[in-house]
Amino acid sequence: MSLMFLLVLLACLAVLGLAAIRPDDFTISRSISVKAAPEQIFPLINDLKAMNSWNPFVQSDPNIKLDYSGPAAGTGARCDWVGNGQAGAGNITITESRPSSNAIMQLNMLRPFAGQNVVTFSLAPSGGTTRVTWSMTGASTDLSKLMGLIMNMDKMVGGSFEKGLGDLKARAER
Repeated sequence: MSLMFLLVLLACLAVLGLAAIRPDDFTISRSISVKAAPEQIFPLINDLKAMNSWNPFVQSDPNIKLDYSGPAAGTGARCDWVGNGQAGAGNITITESRPSSNAIMQLNMLRPFAGQNVVTFSLAPSGGTTRVTWSMTGASTDLSKLMGLIMNMDKMVGGSFEKGLGDLKARAER
């Protein structure tokens, strides 16, 4: 075996080793203060059609195909989508809805990468504002652990969360 082959093999093993010791779960979370009562903000989250009017993942694809099913809002409301490479394809279903407090959703991505994650929107009033937190948690697959060595997923997805929360704030404060 040549020295070059051994160096490449060692480098590959080192990268795989680093990926293997990354956490098995992830959480991405961003918050914003909104000058509105939770009762004004919650309908913009709990109704998936209203949510998709400010959702940056939907807004990234002007040709996205959306299909809503179940109730118009609250537990059981569902949206399936098929979009371009950035929006991908998948579905989201509200699994728990506590008016003006929080909404929990099951996100199932089909592409560009398959994954099942839990999305939570929490609203916490404080004086004349409401702290809105958008979080996503899930399992880190071997592929996502490997990709995490070269891409900062928290920064990428978190940046979209920040944009969406900014748009939500603008709508709620009107």
